[in-house]
Amino acid sequence: LTMSLRRHVAIFPWTRSLLAVKFSSQASQQYEGHVPSTLLQKTVMAVGSAVGAMVEPTRADLVAALGDITAPWVLRRLHRKMNADDVGREVLRERPRLSNASVETLRGLPSHTLGRAYMDFMDSHSFSSADRPPVRFVDDETLAYVMIRYRELHDVWHALSGLPTTILGELAVKWLEMVHLGLPVATLSALVGPLRLPLQERTLLRTTYIPWAIRCGRSSANLMCVYYERHWEEPIEDVRKRLRFIPAPPMQ
Repeated sequence: LTMSLRRHVAIFPWTRSLLAVKFSSQASQQYEGHVPSTLLQKTVMAVGSAVGAMVEPTRADLVAALGDITAPWVLRRLHRKMNADDVGREVLRERPRLSNASVETLRGLPSHTLGRAYMDFMDSHSFSSADRPPVRFVDDETLAYVMIRYRELHDVWHALSGLPTTILGELAVKWLEMVHLGLPVATLSALVGPLRLPLQERTLLRTTYIPWAIRCGRSSANLMCVYYERHWEEPIEDVRKRLRFIPAPPMQ
C-alpha cells in the first residue's frame, strides 16, 4: 500500500487490518500521479475521507480523495455529454488547463470581461490556479481529465455567479454543482455543509441561495461544454446570457 493511501486512512487505525487483505492485484498506473487501488481500499478511503472532511472541512486533500473515489459513474455521464457536444468534444481532445502561466495576462483585461472577473476573484482570495489538488484515485485517464477540468472551473463559476468563498458562498456554489452536474462530493457538501452555518445564514441559504442554485443549474447550458479560455476577453454579462447563467443574488 502506498504512502498516499496510508495517509488517507491514518485517521482510522482499525482499517489497517482491512487494508492487508488483497481482493485483487493492483492495476497499473494510468497517468502521472495516479494511485491504483482495490475496491476495498477505495471503500476504506471513502469512509475515512468523508468523516475526516466533515471534521476538518479545510482538508482539501480529503475532499479531493472523496471526490475521486465517488465520482467515476458521474464522470462517465459527464464525459458522454461532453463527447456529444461539438465544443465539449474539442475540450476533451485539446485538454486545456487553467495554469498560472495561461491566466497571467488576464489581469490586463478590462474590468467587465470574464477573464478579469476570474482573476479579480482569484487575487482577492490569494488563490492560485495551481492550488487545486490533483486527481489521483480515478482509474481512467480521460475521466481523470474531466475531474481536473471540473475542479479548475469551480473558480470560474464563482466569478460567473459573483459568490464569495465564505461558507455560505461555497455552499451556494455546491448546490449549483449538485443540481447541474450531480457529483456526489458536491451533494455531500450541499446537504451536510449547512450544519456548520449559524441559523441566520442557514435560513438565507434555504430561502435565497438554494432556489437560485436550482434555477441556475436547470437553466444553464452545459457548463462543462464551454471553452472558457476563448471567452476571457468577452463581457461577462454576454457570457452569462449565452450560457443562460443566472448570477446569484448579492451576498454581503
